[in-house]
Amino acid sequence: MPSVKAVCISEKKGTQKKPVDRIDLKLNHGIVSDAHAGDWHRQVSLLADESVDKMREKFPDLPAGAFAENILTEGLTLFTLPVGTKLRVGPTLLEVTQIGKECHESCEIRKITGDCVMPREGIFAIVLEEGSVRAGDSVEVVA
Repeated sequence: MPSVKAVCISEKKGTQKKPVDRIDLKLNHGIVSDAHAGDWHRQVSLLADESVDKMREKFPDLPAGAFAENILTEGLTLFTLPVGTKLRVGPTLLEVTQIGKECHESCEIRKITGDCVMPREGIFAIVLEEGSVRAGDSVEVVA
């Protein structure tokens, strides 16, 4: 069953995120204490560990949060999910709003590795139901 491998936040945009014990997701806001929180369509970023593995071939020690993802998952090919898909992540409900993104020039990981998987395989979502998410929580496609 797909699950959360790690949860991460950052205080500033354009930086790698750091793993934390849990993230608190709020309606119309995103993740409490995360730089990307706000009332917009990219409140939460998700990336599959399987996508990070493609970069680990060159950089084997990439930690969770290296690509500025809030939720690192395993067991689900996230970038194949269409916009509008609803995901139950632990007790929360998210709706996919965007697949991939344009990478900005100040991206830390692109500077280090010369590439970034987030623009191709990361997804973004809004919070439909609040709650706290931790590593080990389940991830389920519900609609």
